[in-house]
Amino acid sequence: MGPMLVIMAAGMGSRFGGLKQMTAVDRAGQVILDYSAYDALQAGFEKVVCVIKKELEADFRAAVGDRIGKKCALYYAFQDLGDIPAGFLVPAERTKPWGTAHAVWAARALIDRPFAVINADDFYGRGAFTALASFLTAGEDEHTHALVGYQLKNTLTENGTVARGVCTADRDGYLQTVTELTAIRGPAQAPSYTADGGATWTDLAPDTPVSLNTWGFQRSFIDAIGSQLERFLAEEMPQNPAKAEFFLPSVVNRCLAAGTDRVKLLPTDEVWHGVTYRDDLPALQAALDEMRAAGKYPERLWE
Repeated sequence: MGPMLVIMAAGMGSRFGGLKQMTAVDRAGQVILDYSAYDALQAGFEKVVCVIKKELEADFRAAVGDRIGKKCALYYAFQDLGDIPAGFLVPAERTKPWGTAHAVWAARALIDRPFAVINADDFYGRGAFTALASFLTAGEDEHTHALVGYQLKNTLTENGTVARGVCTADRDGYLQTVTELTAIRGPAQAPSYTADGGATWTDLAPDTPVSLNTWGFQRSFIDAIGSQLERFLAEEMPQNPAKAEFFLPSVVNRCLAAGTDRVKLLPTDEVWHGVTYRDDLPALQAALDEMRAAGKYPERLWE
């Protein structure tokens, strides 16, 4: 039984100016998610779960889901504010989704095997899926997970800042921490970040390993998310009920700090492509044209 892929597609693209997940990136009208699902299936994944908003289901199916679903086992999970553990209430002022860890938790009823997690609006490259599939089928114990670590220089855009999880690992290649930096800028050979709105900038090494939310988890990780969701709702959410978010890297970091789990960092030379900003779209389209010309993808992925 091959591993499964969970695609987080419930977020709206505020910086992009629209719903990025449904924006065509090639002449055939395909979206980034098409390429991720195609690469995952080529790498050995056998089941795909898309986490979306229930109100977007019809549009999502028409834009991409029905096309992919003809070629693989495709399922839907719905991220909803009201989907929280018993005993907790959604604050009246809350409209923002609970965050990436909650998105994965929303798929818990469908997760029946080791699984990978990715964003819907990032192009990761075939190598990332191959590495994750190999790891998830290797028979690791229930508390050993994985993260694909990209080189920072391969994940930047010329059109603004990006958010990346900066990783540190021990000498054996196991993750120590993931620190979310929300404003990193290029150029690729001299990246830097700001934590004070641009008043000051701190340099980062171009080959710094970073997370793009490209995870590989054992089934047991769902239980860790559930227990930490209760802690989040009890301790963190009341401090900022309208905007506090339950991030996947935060769950991982707490597991690492508690010594209950470990995460293998899987380095990759793949180059990220995405549409963080609308001006990123032409560069992504040109990159896909080059990959098709090199024979990496057919014109229409699902025919």
